[in-house]
Amino acid sequence: MSRARNAVYSTVGVIGELLITVGVLLFAFLVWQLWWTDVVGNRAQAQIVAELPFEPVPSPTPSGGTTAPVIAPPRHDAPPVMAEPPHATTFATIQVPRWDGEPERPISQGTDRATVLDDLGIGHYDGTAMPGDVGNFAIAGHRTTYAKPFNRIAELKEGDPLVIRTTDNIWYVYRVTSTQIVDPSDVQVIAPVPGEPGATPTERMITLTTCHPMFSARERYIVHGVLDYWAPTTDGIPAELISAPAGGAS
Repeated sequence: MSRARNAVYSTVGVIGELLITVGVLLFAFLVWQLWWTDVVGNRAQAQIVAELPFEPVPSPTPSGGTTAPVIAPPRHDAPPVMAEPPHATTFATIQVPRWDGEPERPISQGTDRATVLDDLGIGHYDGTAMPGDVGNFAIAGHRTTYAKPFNRIAELKEGDPLVIRTTDNIWYVYRVTSTQIVDPSDVQVIAPVPGEPGATPTERMITLTTCHPMFSARERYIVHGVLDYWAPTTDGIPAELISAPAGGAS
């Protein structure tokens, strides 16, 4: 009887140790997934933005004893549009004044996780419009993990500016028009005319997509917007960024 009892105790002990090991490994994975990927992602994305070939914007000038920023005059004529770049090429950034404290985030070509979303930040859906073009400039980003560039997407409200800067040194200022939650299969949200596949676009739109709810891929959170104006970066900084966190525009 004692041998059988000892065997049971030994088995229970082994199982207990295995469960503890599994628990430790699971905890370590969660720390890596939910914290460390953000640390590494933020560092990498900041480096990507710092190395983009942006021309400097005009320096602030003294005015009445204070330093007044150079505000770019809005332009409403047809903007220049860059060609769609090769896969994984970083060609633009996004700044969202509503997300006070968030850095300027890079936008790269493609939306696969392995080479774009996990490594480079925000991805541009292949074949959708480029910034400023007629149609739908559609982009995707993580809401949690890997620097979570779209973590605060649900804070956006109608009329909020979304500021895009391209490596062609153009500002494009979009305004949020609507938000919605859809199934992952609803790809019509990134159509040239969102929700109307086959329709001919007449507006210059932007669409942001990310997972919903938080820590789940069950649905997608969608933000739509339209182009308000554009301006060369050499003309100054969009007024919408003047109150943005330092380091947003440089």
